[in-house]
Amino acid sequence: MIANSFEYTAPATLDEALKLLADGSAKALSGGMSLIPMMKLRLANPEHLVYIGRLAELNYIREEKDGIHIGAGVTHHEVESAPLLRGKCPLLAETAGFIGDIQVRNMGTIGGSIAHADPAADYPAALQALEAKIVVKSASGSRTIAVDDFFIDTFMTALEPGEIVTEVIVPVDDAATGSSYQKFLQPASGFAIVGVAARVRREGEKIAMARIGVTGFAGRPFRALETEKALVANGDIRAAAALVVQGIEANSDLHASAKYRGSLAVTYAAKAINTAISRSV
Repeated sequence: MIANSFEYTAPATLDEALKLLADGSAKALSGGMSLIPMMKLRLANPEHLVYIGRLAELNYIREEKDGIHIGAGVTHHEVESAPLLRGKCPLLAETAGFIGDIQVRNMGTIGGSIAHADPAADYPAALQALEAKIVVKSASGSRTIAVDDFFIDTFMTALEPGEIVTEVIVPVDDAATGSSYQKFLQPASGFAIVGVAARVRREGEKIAMARIGVTGFAGRPFRALETEKALVANGDIRAAAALVVQGIEANSDLHASAKYRGSLAVTYAAKAINTAISRSV
């Protein structure tokens, strides 16, 4: 199908873009990997597109005192290949490498993916495990949102009208922290039927910290808190993995039943935890 007609503007600065988006009637466009297909199917019908994909103000990866700051306009390929992320936040870099195919990774952006909030997207699992922060801006100011408060439900976020994601902040991990992202994917799209991100820190033989993020299983990504507690309490990976979706209502669709998703989640949680532990020093 062909999208409905729309107005198109490519502002030169972020401030210009935010002014154009202020009343909530326009839609921000960056890589377009989600929005353009929805427009072609007429599931989305914005009257005005504001292109922000080439704004230098949204394209950076840098380390600051509170962590690594990633501009919303950074592509998945740039996240995957950035030496800073590969060295100090390898979980996010590894996760980016699982997204779609090379064409999607070269065009799609981290900010666009997060704002779209697809329940089967890969980044949210890693961002949950990293306890990331999402910076959003509008013409009237900015605010920082904890990742667990940002994702509300399927395709629903804490973004208010006129706001866009401008930055993601993730922690710097040392050699004692190991991480892994493991997923069972839908072969045609590459989306996660279930994806699990594990981040653990060891002190000797003991697991001192565990953060487990899950995507694809439910309407929104989540932290597997019971699994985290069990790993720190006794280090029994199999028993901890069995708790990964405890109390969470599973999606059921043509790709996987709720029961099958539950089985996959336990299996891939164990894989992610084992791999993360093997990568910690």
